[in-house]
Amino acid sequence: MEKYQMNNGINVVYEKIKGDITSFSVAFDAGAIREVKDELGLSHVVEHMIFKGTNTKNEAEINKLCDEYFGFNNAMTNYPYVVYYGTCLSEDFYKACSLYGDIIKNPTFKIEGFKEEIDVICQELREWRDDISQFCEDELFFNSFENRRIKDLIIGTEKSVRSFKREDVVRFYKDYYKPKNCVISVVSSLGLNKVKDMLEDIFSMWTCSDEICINPLTNLYEENRLGSFVKLKKDIETARIQYIFPIHELNEKEVQALRIFNAYFGEGTSSLLYDKVRTQNGLAYEIASNIKNESGIKLFTIYAGTSKDKITETIRLINEQICEIKKSKGVFTKNKINKLSKSIKLKRSLALEKSIRLSLNLAVYGIMYKDAESLYKQIDGIEEVDESLIIDTINKVLNNPSIQVIEPSL
Repeated sequence: MEKYQMNNGINVVYEKIKGDITSFSVAFDAGAIREVKDELGLSHVVEHMIFKGTNTKNEAEINKLCDEYFGFNNAMTNYPYVVYYGTCLSEDFYKACSLYGDIIKNPTFKIEGFKEEIDVICQELREWRDDISQFCEDELFFNSFENRRIKDLIIGTEKSVRSFKREDVVRFYKDYYKPKNCVISVVSSLGLNKVKDMLEDIFSMWTCSDEICINPLTNLYEENRLGSFVKLKKDIETARIQYIFPIHELNEKEVQALRIFNAYFGEGTSSLLYDKVRTQNGLAYEIASNIKNESGIKLFTIYAGTSKDKITETIRLINEQICEIKKSKGVFTKNKINKLSKSIKLKRSLALEKSIRLSLNLAVYGIMYKDAESLYKQIDGIEEVDESLIIDTINKVLNNPSIQVIEPSL
């Protein structure tokens, strides 16, 4: 990995790969957690409007060139970031990156087509709620917190989205789309010097006269509201259960310990949860746990898919496993920790095997943690974690969950 900063403040991360392709990502600290109370969904609206046209290209021309240059391209708004990414032939990198540079640096945000794009976003919002897993998590976040941004959907509500005017989009763009607030990652078969020259040509003249304006991250974290919440949903035949436990107070070593615990407790078909809940008792068709360690989220979650008549027993058995594992001794031996650590490293390597995934993660880690290398550092030395730290960590985390149940209505 090579890292450097351009004169205008853009942070660049580069990794060399073999082959004929280049994947690159352009990320900004401009996600949903930067919105204030009356801006729910505004960061996502800006992401959509970026593609509507520039000083030299209309939307149709942008779409045509994206199809011509990219094998794959997309954009994504999350709570802690917004990122524009894609993969192209290395011989087309300059053209593809210049296209993204143009839409990011020179959007016109024309009023023409504004309403129609808002309609598209509202349709996306309705489709979002058709996914039972997403619906369960959204309801859980909403019920679990009073003021945190994750209480509301990344893409806002139909009411908030339809309230935005062109000037709102322009203001948010001017506040956050600035070189000093940007990380570009390039994973390429091209050499570093060639990539540097191209990026300098595309982005070096992009400057902003005013200082970077970033709203303070108010209500980034808070304690969760304890208890269980039940929501009936039409047009579904299965039930969904999800737990959350806040982890925002954990230090880096405790997060490593939690990763080892999660690999044992709820990751894969040999995990404790899968074995006890599905294999031995047939209570759930899907059950797992994971760690959401992104800025502004930071939660340990357990989720399960089951049938309406098995909800109570599934929750009872999950609670039983939590109680037992917190008291366990001798489970996380040195040999066990080494095996789990190898599994974590293998899965991380496989997840980053595709150049676009590597590029995307380098960019967003650069935004969230101000250091793209944290993508690798988070699991460096993970095998050195001992059992006492794991037990202490899970006893710190696995208390007083918020639990959401989505079940079919009659």
